[in-house]
Amino acid sequence: MIGYIALGSNNVAKAAEFYEPLFEILGARRVYDYDSYVAWSTDGESVIFSITSPFNGEVATSGNGTMIALSAVSEKQVDLLHAKAISMGALNEGEPGMRSGGYYCAYFRDVDGNKLNFHVKLKIT
Repeated sequence: MIGYIALGSNNVAKAAEFYEPLFEILGARRVYDYDSYVAWSTDGESVIFSITSPFNGEVATSGNGTMIALSAVSEKQVDLLHAKAISMGALNEGEPGMRSGGYYCAYFRDVDGNKLNFHVKLKIT
């Protein structure tokens, strides 16, 4: 259903530096790499996550109420990704832990203030 995700950035190079090691852990690689636009995908065809300078030339801002969830494969990977993001300057928006619906999640804001989470769906027995 989702073709791609684009987040605005006021410093695409800094944002790319932030996301590169996180997406490496998730098995994604850069599929586009320009001064004003960088994108990653796990296979080059599925959902692409990108950061870009706003096309209209205005300042990029984070969306109030907007959040992107990135799938992980395990609780351990959620913990690793969250710790890595925080170590690179992300703001902690919620420690790793169980959430409603059987999801293990961790929340953060990236270097541009965008809110994201890493999550894994766990089987509830």
